[in-house]
This record gives sequence, C-alpha cells and structure tokens, in this order.
Amino acid sequence: MTSLPTVLLVDDEEHSLASMRMTLEDDFECLTATNADDATRLMEENFVQVILCDHRMPGKTGIEFLSEVRKKWPETVRIVITGYTETNDMIAAINEAGVYQFLTKPWHPDHLLMVAKNASQLFQLTRDHDRMSLEMRFLARSVESKLETRRKELREGLGFEKVLRAPNSPMNAVIEQARKFASFDVPVMISGEAGTGKAQIARAIHYTSLRSDQAFYELNCVGLSDAMLQVKLLGAKRGTLPGVPTNKLGLFQKADRGTLFLNGIETLSDQMQLTLLRAAKEGTFEPLGGSETMTTNIRLLTGAPDDMSQRVARGTFNRDLYYALARVELNLPPLRSRIEDIAPLGQNILFELAVQHGKPVNGLSDLAIEFLSNYDWPGNLPELENELLRMLIAAQDAVLGPELISRHILQADPSLPPSVDQDADEVLSGEGTLKDRIEVIEMRILRETLTRLKWNKSRAANELGLSRVGLRSKLDRCGIRQPGSAPAEEEED
Repeated sequence: MTSLPTVLLVDDEEHSLASMRMTLEDDFECLTATNADDATRLMEENFVQVILCDHRMPGKTGIEFLSEVRKKWPETVRIVITGYTETNDMIAAINEAGVYQFLTKPWHPDHLLMVAKNASQLFQLTRDHDRMSLEMRFLARSVESKLETRRKELREGLGFEKVLRAPNSPMNAVIEQARKFASFDVPVMISGEAGTGKAQIARAIHYTSLRSDQAFYELNCVGLSDAMLQVKLLGAKRGTLPGVPTNKLGLFQKADRGTLFLNGIETLSDQMQLTLLRAAKEGTFEPLGGSETMTTNIRLLTGAPDDMSQRVARGTFNRDLYYALARVELNLPPLRSRIEDIAPLGQNILFELAVQHGKPVNGLSDLAIEFLSNYDWPGNLPELENELLRMLIAAQDAVLGPELISRHILQADPSLPPSVDQDADEVLSGEGTLKDRIEVIEMRILRETLTRLKWNKSRAANELGLSRVGLRSKLDRCGIRQPGSAPAEEEED
C-alpha cells in the first residue's frame, strides 16, 4: 500500500491545528506542532514534504522557522498561513524563507486542501527533476567514458600494435622511429616500394599523434587527373561542377585539424605540386570556382617511392615541395627484407580471408611457410594476400600445405636463402657452363613437381616422363630429399 505524503502543521492555536488536520487527514499524514522548537524536532524525525506554518507565533516567528527549514531541508515546500498581509512581511518571507505560497485566514477547507495537494505534487516533481538531472549527468559521464574508451580501443586497434611482425623483424626499428615521429606535429614522408604498407603506417602515426581524436583521410593520387585531384583536394563552389548544385568540400577542408595522407605523390603534375606546396607551407588554398582564400590546419603524411631525392636531382619533382613534405622521412623495407614476418603475416592474412569468405581453416603448415619465406615477393603484401587467397580457394584440408602454392614459388628451395637459390631468369641470362645451368633448372622443376604432388614419386615420374628408377637417380644426383625425412627413411611409392 502506498504511504500518504507527510505534511507538518505549525500553529500556536490548538483549534486551528485541529481544523487543518481534519481537512487534510484523508489525503496526508499530518504532524502538528504549536511552536518552532517542536516543529524542528518533528522535521528531524520525519520525512516531511510540505509545511503549513502560521506567520505570527510566540518565540520564533513562522518566517524565522521557515528560514531555518530552508537551510536544512531545502526540498520541503513551505507555505505561510497568515491573517496579516503587510508588504514587508511578504517580501521577507519570499527572500529569507523561500515561501512557495501565502494562505490567508480565514481559509476555506477546499482551498487549503488544494494548496496542500499542489505543494505535495511540486515536491514530488522537484525530486523527480533532481533525480533525472543526476541520472542524466551520470549517463552523460558514462557515455563520455564509454566513448573515450571506444576511441582509445579504436586508436590502439589502428595504431602500431596492428602492424604484425616477428620479434626480430627489421620493422621493429622502423616502428620505433615512427612512434617518435608521431608525437611531433610535422609532415612525414613514408617511402618504400608499392605494397609495403605505407597507408597502414600513416594511419598508425595519426592514431598515435596529438590529432588522434580528429579525422584521418587518405587519397591515392596515382591515376587521377589534375581536374579530379583539384576537386578532391580543394573542393568546389556551388555551380562550378555540372550536376552538383551545392558546395563540395575538399579534403583540405574535411581534414582540417586532422591528418591527410597522400600516396603516390611522385605522379603529381607540376601544377598540382605547386598547389600542394602552397597548402603545405602556408596552409592556404582556393576552392574551384571561388576567389576567397581559405586556410587549413592539416598534418600532411605522404607516400612515395625510394628515389624521391633522385627525382628532385633530375628536376622531375619540386625541390621545395620535397623538403616541405619530408621534414622527416620513414623508409619501409620490402617484404623480401623482412622474411621473419612471413609467418605471422601469412597466418593472420589467411585467417582474415577465411572469415571474409566463410571457409574456416587452421592455418599454414610449417613447410608451406618455409616455401613462402624463401620467395622474393616483388609485389610485397598484395602479392602475398593474393597467393594466400588462391591457396584458400583450392584447399581441401584444414591445414594448408605447400602443394597449394603457385609453381613459381615452389621452385625455390626452402633450405636455401633466396640469394643462393637462383631465379630462373638469372640462370638463363647468367654465366656458367651449359651443364651447370641446365642442372639448376632441372633441380627447380623436380622440387616444384614433387612438392605439388605431395611427394608421390610415381605420379611425379609419370608427369615428367621418367621411370621411377630414372627419377630416383636424378634425385640422388641433385641431392633432393623429401623435407623432414632422412635418406634411409625414404621409400618408393
């Protein structure tokens, strides 16, 4: 059963208290007191929502008592009952006691009940408002905290921790240098071969920098005309572009206070180099179709090949722009220089592809990783991803073995470093006797065929047009044995 709201009635006249109690007792829990001291004790012992207090009483007046109530119990709604209407008393009651309403004597029972009910509703509404305000403040802090946590997770997920590498990887020194560059708000030129992960490093630099809470944009300039680059970078005023009735924001505006990564800057025309130089040095630009010079505060990160200094020396790239963009330079090693990373990179890429295409696998076999690690990967990370995708499509087992690897990769000997196991083109165009060069080619074909056929020698001999004895003789002469087995353990199929 819901309890009734509590009202405190204070009056030095007993018959007035009895009349008020009789009027209100059906709708309220009524407490009575004939003086301020008794009323104070009742306030300390009970949860009172409304006070109806006589103005003039012996000892403390009603205004003095209600002023004290206001300090100790400010939520309680205070009402003065008075037979006097002096202006000064009313002003004092409002200023000092924060009185909600005056009720003049003689009062009508219906009026008294209505005033008391309104005061009780005001009390409840005030408490609800305070509670909701507190909850909203808490929720706002909670949401902000969760948002900041999510931002932190996002920054970490896109930061340098995302760059997979082995404990002894050459990339470790590069990442350590990139971390230092990230904390300084200066342009960074990230150089290296195509496919070495320049965009990922640029993103990691941004999310580890002081601008990490701002936007990150990237644009590959390769293959884009000057007109397209101008629209994408500078934006365009309304009516400048056909079919676009509104202003179009460019990346110089969108990335303001954030980071802009431009890859393939070596392909920029002389005109676009000057446009970029102005933005890099002065932070100014003009949208297409506009005459107003606009400003931008962006951090420029750029991706370029290894020979940018040579291009500057030849005069094919603006010298001032090069020095404006390469305040510090970060060089990424090609995949062939970080063979240690093939295992973690290959396994991770394979699992991501498996999830993407809905084909679960348990990873790469050790021998498959050996073959993959011995290849030069001229196409770097994109070539590795393509190879793993082909292996995933062809796979029948949960663990992907070397028989799934492309033939040109299988022809590399996993027991030898790439510098020792010569490429076929080098053999054909190199020096040496005909016999020695033919033996190198023959070894590569034998190795590739046996690996692809899972060392089924009968099938290999049939495919190569050899007898089993002839195949065995060639394997013995070339010193080719099945990985993981001793000579005495090998058996004919």
